[in-house]
Order: sequence, then structure tokens, then C-alpha cells
Amino acid sequence: MAKYEFPKDFWWGSAASGPQSEGRVAGDGKADNIWDAWYQTAPEKFFNQVGPEKTSMVYQKYQEDISLMKQTGHNSYRTSIQWSRLIPNPFTGEVNPEAVTFYNHLIDDLIAAGIEPFINLYHFDMPMVLQENGGWLNREVVDLYTDYAETCFKLFGDRVKKWFTQNEPIVPVEGGYLYGWHLPDERNLKHGVQVAYHEALASAKAVEKYHALNLGGTIGIILNLMPTYPKDDTNPADVKAAKFVDGFFNRSFLDPAIKGTFPSDIVDWLGEYDLMPTYHQSDLVIIKENTIDLLGVNYYQPRRAAAKVIQVEPEGENGWMPEDFYTVYDMPGKKVNPYRGWEIYEKGIYDALINIKDNYGNIDCYISENGMGVEDEARFINANGQINDDYRIEFIQDHLKWVHKALEEGSHVHGYHMWTCMDNWSWLNAYKNRYGFISVDLDNEAKRTIKKSGYWFKEMTEQNGFSD
Repeated sequence: MAKYEFPKDFWWGSAASGPQSEGRVAGDGKADNIWDAWYQTAPEKFFNQVGPEKTSMVYQKYQEDISLMKQTGHNSYRTSIQWSRLIPNPFTGEVNPEAVTFYNHLIDDLIAAGIEPFINLYHFDMPMVLQENGGWLNREVVDLYTDYAETCFKLFGDRVKKWFTQNEPIVPVEGGYLYGWHLPDERNLKHGVQVAYHEALASAKAVEKYHALNLGGTIGIILNLMPTYPKDDTNPADVKAAKFVDGFFNRSFLDPAIKGTFPSDIVDWLGEYDLMPTYHQSDLVIIKENTIDLLGVNYYQPRRAAAKVIQVEPEGENGWMPEDFYTVYDMPGKKVNPYRGWEIYEKGIYDALINIKDNYGNIDCYISENGMGVEDEARFINANGQINDDYRIEFIQDHLKWVHKALEEGSHVHGYHMWTCMDNWSWLNAYKNRYGFISVDLDNEAKRTIKKSGYWFKEMTEQNGFSD
């Protein structure tokens, strides 16, 4: 029987976000973000027309939730502050006192329960008043974000010692400017590149502000790393295609965050196809001098790429798209989560960690998200009203085995957070797929019930590992 033991003080817990869990109540002072606004104008886009105001009611139920975190083995928990809640009008910078009270209580109660708060500053939730002024396309938003970050550090940095500037900065690029998952729902690669650049600059400027305050903690970024594999690793054209995909989707964010520079092959490609962002030379110094202390690694699935004959002109009417430069390879026989359509490839979590070890100075990191969304989990409720999600336990174990192997080989990985603590709202998918250790009954005032995986996680974290 194989036994997988993890280091003392390993960070066990889960991840969530403010916009996906907090909800809204009368008098909370929160302004609209892009999700609030999009739901108001196009509710039909959202699964079962469930909008962000109906999220998991953490704003009202956070004390109960912290108790449930203890019951499910958490020693740490990551969530985000909502910019539109804390500073409803970023142009004035005036702080919402109701938000300060809520976040103070949340942070203090987590700490009192022995659960360390990991706080992220941006999770796809651009204030709508800023999106109307261009969002991340507008350089002014970079400075307004930096002011917001500094406000958070000053308000909460005496207690919060692990900060993250952004979650998955590639997603606002993909969702907002390539594939139509987020507002502003454009198809414009050059705009997407500009957004990615401004996100990188904003992250570096927030790091600079945090370090200047000498608050005694660490600051990082959370990236969804998708190791990219060529269709045929003996075919140079497939290998080149995979390198491009890795460069665009992974290294374009890893390199500036950790090395302070952008990958030269991607910079050359941007120049060749007239996709270079607008920038100031002084920005590059800021990015170079303000790299992160800690990396959050979100891992769900790999990418697979094959060669493509590059056309002289873009294939679509919207100009160049990343897929004009490679072919998405659908590998026969792959294991798939049928509810999400994502490949399940456990070794990818190891490959991501070893890449960080070998190519990024073995920076301190942790698994900040990993999880399995399943539709209609009510099918698995037993006579005691508990969801028997053995598939989730198996999923976590199979990934943790590879995390353990990376640890044995010297990776500086310090923890594992599952997505998510309790079932929460997930953008256009709303509550279609459930991910939590804890179920949420939307028809019964968001009643919480611990799933089998939650009790398993408690036992596993108490033992600091598991046997196969």
C-alpha cells in the first residue's frame, strides 16, 4: 500500500471568489461589475437564468461557512475582494464602509478559526463604470487598479499575509476579447494582447506598492497553467506549434510575473503580425523590478497542439486569432470529464510544477485551484441527505499523487486548494456544474450540506496525507 505524506504546515483548503460567492443584499453599497450588468441586459446567456445576485450568500452566511471550513479540514482559504464592492466609484476612490466591515469580519473570523486568509484582488470582475471606459484596454484603469490594491493593503494588510494581484489573467483576454465568455464580448486579438499587457503592468505596480509598505507578507499572482503537448513530439512542426501555444497562453504571463520580462519568441511573433501593444519604455523597468514572491497554480487540464499551415491572411472576418497559428489536437482515447468537456490528465499538474522548478527558479508556489465540476449531483444523494461524490475524492487523490511526486523531486510546492469550498456560481454556467466540498441548495435559502468529499478531506488533512 502506497502512502503519500505531505510536509508539516502544508496549506490545505479551497478557493473561491467574491463575485462567485458573496451575492448582493439591499444596503450593501456594492456597485455593478461586468457580470451584474451583463445579467441585467442578457439573462438568457446564463444557465437557467441564474445571475450573480443569487450566488451562495456568503455575505450573509460567512460565519456558518467558516465553521464548515473547519469541519472539512481547512487551514487556509483563498477568496477575493470585489473592487466594485470596496470602492463603488473608482474615479473618486471613496471606500464603502459596509464592505470594509464585511471583509474585516471575514478576515478576523477566519484567523480566529485557525484558517489563514489568502486574498486575491481581481477575479474577472471589472467594475462596470470602468468597463464603460474601456476596462483593461484603458491605461488609466491600470493606475486606478493600483490605487485599489494599495487601499486593500492598508485596510487589511496588518492581518492578511498572502496576497495575489490577479486570478488567471489569460481568462479576461480569452473571455472578453477572443471567445465571447465575458464582457465586452469582442473578437479582437490585438485588443486581447493590449489587455494582457496592461494586466501584467498592473500586477507589477501592485507588487511594487505592497513591497513598499513593508507589511511582512508575500504577494503573488494566480495563473491557470495548462502544460502544452505536441501531437507528435518527434515532429518538429508539432513541437513548434506546441511551443507557440505554451508561449501565448502560459509563458506570456509566467515570464513577466517571475522573470520580469516577456518571452522573446512571442514578442517577435507580435511584431511580425502587427499585434504589439502600446507601452511606455519605463513600464518595462517596473515589470522587471517588481516580480512576485509566490505563485498560485490553477490546474484543470492540458492543451494539445498540432502544426498548422499558416495562412497569408487570417481565416476569420475578425482578424488574426491564436488558432490561425496551430491546430487544437483532440487526442483519441483521452479521459474526459463529460460534464465540462475537459480532459482529465493528472500528470499535467506534475509537469506544471516541474516546469516551474526547472525554468522559473523553483519559486515558492502552491496549487491554488484544482477540481471537478459535475452536473446534477442530486443524483448521488444518499438516504442521509449527503452527496456521495466518490468521483471527486478519486480526482483529488489522483492529482495529489503527482503533486507528491513533484515534492519528492524538489518542487517548492507548499499547498493544495481545491476549487471550491461550497458550490458556487460560475459565470455563464451559473450553477450548472457543482465543484464544492459542500453542497448549496438554491431552493432552500442556500442551505449547506457537507458532501462525502468534505469529510474525506478533513480526515486526509488531519493525517497530512493518505494511503492508496
